[in-house]
Amino acid sequence: MDALIQLTPAGPRLPEWLRKPRTHFESVHQLKSDLRKLNLHTVCESARCPNMHECFHRGTATFMILGNLCTRGCGFCSVPKSRHPGPLDPDEPAHVAKMAEAMRLRHVVITSVNRDDLADGGSGHFSMTVRAVCTALPEARVEVLTPDFQGDLAAVARVLDAGPQIFNHNMETVPRLYRRVRPQANYRQSLDVLRFAKQYRPEALTKSGAMLGLGETHEEVHQLMRDLHATNVDVVTLGQYLQPTRRNLPVVEFVPPVQFDAYRDFGLSLGFKMVFSGPLVRSSYMADLVVP
Repeated sequence: MDALIQLTPAGPRLPEWLRKPRTHFESVHQLKSDLRKLNLHTVCESARCPNMHECFHRGTATFMILGNLCTRGCGFCSVPKSRHPGPLDPDEPAHVAKMAEAMRLRHVVITSVNRDDLADGGSGHFSMTVRAVCTALPEARVEVLTPDFQGDLAAVARVLDAGPQIFNHNMETVPRLYRRVRPQANYRQSLDVLRFAKQYRPEALTKSGAMLGLGETHEEVHQLMRDLHATNVDVVTLGQYLQPTRRNLPVVEFVPPVQFDAYRDFGLSLGFKMVFSGPLVRSSYMADLVVP
C-alpha cells in the first residue's frame, strides 16, 4: 500500500483533495543519489514539496543554488537557516549544468536560498549558473525563481543579463500577513523587483505566486492579483500552504478546490496570460507546462 505524505504533523487532518500517495520510490532514490554525487540541492527536498515523488519520477527537479542554508527565517519555509552559511561552492554552476544535461531537461528551473550575507546577494553566482546551463543546453528554456536581493535592482539585472526566458519572484502572501510570513521581506519591494524585471527584459515572461490558507481574505487575494497585473506579471501560481514542520506556521484554512477555480477565473478576467491555481500547485510544479 502506498504511504501518504504527512505534511502537517501538528495540525488538522488533511482533506481528501490534499492526500497524495508516495510512489516511484526507485526513481526518487536514484535522482537523489545523482544529486548528492554533485553536492547539489533541490527546493523539492528542502521545502518538503508534496509533488516531489511525481516530479522526480518525471525526471524534473528545481535546482536550489547558493547552498542549502538560508539567511532568512520565513515562517512558512523548512529550508535550514543560518546567519553565516559559509562560502559558495565554485563548482556549483558547472554541476547544475552537468546534472541538467544528464537529465536531458528541456525546461530548467533554478532557484536559491536568500544570501543576505553576500554583497551581491549571490546574484553573480546565480548568473554564472544560468550561463552554464544555457551553454550546456542551448535549446532548453531556463526559468529562474529568485529572492528579492534586498531590493538591489542591479542584482536583478545581473541575473536577467544571463538570459533566462522566465523570471519568477514569489510574493508568497498578502501584505497584511508579511510580518508573520515573510518578516525580512517587503511587499512593495517584491512588486518593484517584478516591475523592474519586465521593464528591463520585456521579452522575458514574468511570473509570481502565493500560498493560500494562512488567514488571507478573498478580497486580499484579489488585490494581490490586481497588484501583480499592474506590474505586468504574465503568469500567476496559487497553491495551498501546508505546514512542513512543527516549527512552521500552522495552516489557518484548507482552501477548497472550487475557491481555487474562482481565483483562477478572476485572474484570467484581469488579463494574465495564465493563472495556475489549485491546492497542490507550486511555483515550479509542472513549470514546463505552465508557460503559455
